[in-house]
Amino acid sequence: YKNCPFHRIIPGFMVQGGDFTEGDGTGGESVYGERFADENFILKHDKQGLLSMANAGPDSNGSQFFITLRDTPHINGKHVVFGEVLEGYGDVVEQMARVGSHSGATSKKVIIEDCGILEG
Repeated sequence: YKNCPFHRIIPGFMVQGGDFTEGDGTGGESVYGERFADENFILKHDKQGLLSMANAGPDSNGSQFFITLRDTPHINGKHVVFGEVLEGYGDVVEQMARVGSHSGATSKKVIIEDCGILEG
């Protein structure tokens, strides 16, 4: 995800990124291939700061993800929650939301400047 943009930011809803192939929300792929199935819907979108898989419908997960900016129960059962922002929400994520728009277009570039890599 290094140098990958957050291409879609909707204040009061979410910030979305993870398209490291095209950078605009039309691409992305996973370590399992182009797309993979939904894992489960046990965790709910019940607060801000949750990481969830972005997709184009059932079983169409790739590399894109989003971070919730509030509770979003209307997307439960459609997107898989897989993590949570534990530090930096106010410092980073809320500032990201400020450059978004109702359409999701951003007024400034927001990128993942650096990140860790898990070796397996």
